[in-house]
Amino acid sequence: QVELAESGGGLVQTGGSLRLSCVASGSFGIINTMGWYRQTPENQRELVADVSRGGSASYADSAKGRFTISRDNAKNTVYLQMDKLKPEDTAAYLCYANAYTMGRGATVHWGQGTQVTVSS
Repeated sequence: QVELAESGGGLVQTGGSLRLSCVASGSFGIINTMGWYRQTPENQRELVADVSRGGSASYADSAKGRFTISRDNAKNTVYLQMDKLKPEDTAAYLCYANAYTMGRGATVHWGQGTQVTVSS
């Protein structure tokens, strides 16, 4: 089983920055794509950014130019650097990971989420 532990959320003013981290642990073969979704209080879920094991990243239009996703494969960790934050970025940010394990195949795993609140 894979467990994802997020950290780095909090309260920040408009224009500020936060860095989210997500560490994968447990029993698995390799972690392929990792990324971040966000879920608003209205229960809208949006893919913010993801990154392949090889480092190829993609972003939602709302994140381009402000957020940067990166990963450390040796640490099974993905990061999301968020700059120039806006009130509309307020949401619970959930980490996910696609894992592959011999005998189990491909599986998708989710973290519990970390809250980001941007005040105006």
